[in-house]
Amino acid sequence: MANIIQYIEESFNELVHKVTWPTWQQLQSSALVVLVASVIFALLIFVMDYIFGINVTKGDNPPLWSGILGFYYKLVGAI
Repeated sequence: MANIIQYIEESFNELVHKVTWPTWQQLQSSALVVLVASVIFALLIFVMDYIFGINVTKGDNPPLWSGILGFYYKLVGAI
């Protein structure tokens, strides 16, 4: 039991006195970098999905879009 208490005390001491926490300005700039990177990745995935995606039809409803590959499949009669 003493080892657990010692571990908690040392962990608290390290978090309070030895860890350098980022400033509010650094935190905001890091969050902005993550936000921009997330938007870029989302757009990249959307473009890849649009180019290679084939929207499957359900019933009589035509697909909203089928992407470039879906257009090619319709052109050659594969769908």
